[in-house]
Amino acid sequence: MTITFYKYQGTGNDFIMVDGREHSLGKDPIPTIKNLCHRKFGIGADGLILLKEKTGFDFEMVYYNADGSQSMCGNGARCAVAFANYLGIIGNSTDFLAIDGSHQAEIKGDWVALEMGTVKKIHSAGEDYFVDTGSPHHVRVVDELATYDVVGTGRSIRNDKVNYPKGTNVNFLKPLNKNHIEVRTFERGVEDETLSCGTGVTACALVYGSQQGQNEIKISTPGGNLEVSFVVHPSGSFENIILAGPAKQVFSGKISLAEIA
Repeated sequence: MTITFYKYQGTGNDFIMVDGREHSLGKDPIPTIKNLCHRKFGIGADGLILLKEKTGFDFEMVYYNADGSQSMCGNGARCAVAFANYLGIIGNSTDFLAIDGSHQAEIKGDWVALEMGTVKKIHSAGEDYFVDTGSPHHVRVVDELATYDVVGTGRSIRNDKVNYPKGTNVNFLKPLNKNHIEVRTFERGVEDETLSCGTGVTACALVYGSQQGQNEIKISTPGGNLEVSFVVHPSGSFENIILAGPAKQVFSGKISLAEIA
């Protein structure tokens, strides 16, 4: 079977997009997803997204990491919104469903502002922090980021079975000023550093913003710049969290699933 695919990237976080209304990856899509995301033998991507019809919503985003596991993906969701707009499913705003619930988003050109889910609390993790932004994130504040061993240290924390029996994403945050940070992320499911992670920078923005008394944070990642804003509820939860940044189509093509099996 041959399918049409589209490649999107959001600040260097790259995704294979498939219109699930027209194409199916079969009853057990995991082997196919792994092959498609493989950077040597497939298309190559951090993850794969299927857009499907869903009653009560504009569409459903079904997201898979490169290893076939599933989670919420902030940059992937922003790219899914751009893809849905390209397909004519939505206009400049949308209400769609993801693995962690419903999300609203607005798109203007290649800029997508996505409303994330409510975050109830920032948890202490020793001298670090843990935040669930739809995906689990360990956050460590560091003084120097350019030479930091993101992959080695990130892999060690990600595989800490005592504290994270199901694994976690790991983020390293360097303050630049009171409302601007730099972030690098080791992603679970990719098992490597990625150029950007939407749920990860959101976690970092909540940690740093709460420390600095700021509710709008700019984030620089190796793949580009993002912005996160939020409202702190009297209960201490974080609401109206908006992750905003670019989402762009890179190329499209056709691929035979039999050829990559």
